[in-house]
Amino acid sequence: MHMPQEQYTHHRSTMPSSGGPQVYKVGIYGWRKRCLYFFVLLLMILILVNLAMTIWILKVMNFTIDGMGNLRITEKGLKLEGDSEFLQPLYAKEIQSRPGNALYFKSARNVTVNILNDQTKVLTQLITGPKAVEAYGQRFEVKTVSGKLLFSADNNEVVVGAERLRVLGAEGTVFPKSIETPNVRADPFKELRLESPTRSLVMEAPKGVEINAEAGNMEATCRTELRLESKDGEIKLDAAKIQLPRLPHGSYTPTGTRQKVFELCVCANGRLFLSQAGTGSTCQINTSVCL
Repeated sequence: MHMPQEQYTHHRSTMPSSGGPQVYKVGIYGWRKRCLYFFVLLLMILILVNLAMTIWILKVMNFTIDGMGNLRITEKGLKLEGDSEFLQPLYAKEIQSRPGNALYFKSARNVTVNILNDQTKVLTQLITGPKAVEAYGQRFEVKTVSGKLLFSADNNEVVVGAERLRVLGAEGTVFPKSIETPNVRADPFKELRLESPTRSLVMEAPKGVEINAEAGNMEATCRTELRLESKDGEIKLDAAKIQLPRLPHGSYTPTGTRQKVFELCVCANGRLFLSQAGTGSTCQINTSVCL
């Protein structure tokens, strides 16, 4: 038996119910709905602002597929173009400039380069400051491109490996202690002068000291005393002419014709003097010079 839809609906609605009719509403209504719409709108605004800021940062920092700003990523590593500033430590295996350009390190105070071992202990340190350049290490060396040693310094000695050491200072070179060298010579057509203004000048060698002036004179000048001493050997004056122009003269004058011939006399203390020659030796007569 078929019943019309109106009657069936009326039949369901007129069915008895113990609790009365119940109505179920699906969805969000009232102030909750308005708050939800507000938060959704606020979230969309934040998303748009965040997207705009991200696009602006990408544009300002010049982000590209190859890198950002002056930083480029290449097959050989990172490439920086222009001036770069690092506020934190930089760790790199190698830092080099672009081909044909110089590499500059700029600092307001100093630039320090440290070489560390496995225990982070400083082995070598180079400090370039506004007043001085300081290097700390066990040995310091300067070499040519071919590897020839030009200069080296350590705790034991300082070595100059150049062909010639030239000092251009007006006061010359000052050695507070001794100097050891196989040869001391002046530049061509220049004079060599060894002088001690306030103290003595000592030259020592286990096998002898040779002073040679091939194209000029040699002078030894002092204020008080010049001593030539040979403990085990002899002192040889080998020359075609030897002159002692300022030797004192004895007071003895023999009778008769005055001669211009003198004999060289030696006192017991080693002093030399001239005595006018006679038929015999006159040195014993002029002993007043030895007093």
